[in-house]
Amino acid sequence: MGFRSLAQSLLLTASIAAAATTPVFAQQQPTPSQAKPPASAPAPTPAPAPQQPSATKPNVEQVTPGQTQPPAPGTVKSNHGAWSVVCDKPAGAATEQCALMQNVIAEDRPEVGLSVVVLKTADRKSKILRVLAPLGVLLPNGLGLNVDGKDIGRAYFVRCFADGCYAEVVLEDELLKTFRSGAQATFIVFQTPEEGIGIPVDLKGFAEGFDALP
Repeated sequence: MGFRSLAQSLLLTASIAAAATTPVFAQQQPTPSQAKPPASAPAPTPAPAPQQPSATKPNVEQVTPGQTQPPAPGTVKSNHGAWSVVCDKPAGAATEQCALMQNVIAEDRPEVGLSVVVLKTADRKSKILRVLAPLGVLLPNGLGLNVDGKDIGRAYFVRCFADGCYAEVVLEDELLKTFRSGAQATFIVFQTPEEGIGIPVDLKGFAEGFDALP
């Protein structure tokens, strides 16, 4: 088992559009109006109202990591380990916008993959972590996160589009520090309330890439 680059990644304009304030990874329920769909994306299908995940610890299947350096839409400004700084100027935008990106997918399970995007809001006051997961994941259970064996919590999915559903959180200082110092993040999607699939994301180069964001 291995990983290859995600062939169809989240459009850059969707990845780096200015985002509204959203909940951090935690056992909490977001307000649907808090997240706005990217201006250039097709009209989204609202996700079902999230429910509180079961307290029972799920059975998580760990998939094998491998190559994660993806080709990305827009202009790749720099590469940092497994991450790329990608920039583009969306229609109507006054300035170029950039994001730090990594895409991964299981070679033998093409339905299981993620696009992980980190960006700064237009006012530079907030940092956003946005994760695009494939269609078919169990939405009420949300997206789990583990860094180097430490459980961080869950974030809820806020929108679905033709290419998948995304969860979005404010990348607060504590979580940013964890990513900067960590070796591997594992994002967990669920197919049933009891069955999770852990998708490893290499954190090598994250700190350098984040510092390179304009």
